[in-house]
Amino acid sequence: MEGNGIEMNWEMILKLVLAMVFGGLIGLEREIGNRPAGYRTHTLVCMGSVLVMMTSEFMLNTYSHLPDPARLGAQVISGIGFLGAGTILKDGSRVRGLTTA
Repeated sequence: MEGNGIEMNWEMILKLVLAMVFGGLIGLEREIGNRPAGYRTHTLVCMGSVLVMMTSEFMLNTYSHLPDPARLGAQVISGIGFLGAGTILKDGSRVRGLTTA
């Protein structure tokens, strides 16, 4: 990205495609094992994380005079932790989804 405008370039597309592929591979492995959070979940989380990080990079380059514009990227970790906590299910004495989280 150059300048202050948002330009879609091959680097951005490549990042999104790689996130989709690698997230899909992890999700496919999880789905084959009948685990919670399968293909679709991992693909969307990886693509969303890449979009947030690209937005954070854009904000850092454009608004570097503002106090700490890179904090947006740090919130990705909190969001993934929140999603992971939602996959833990307890049924009596049996706990499912702990390794997914």
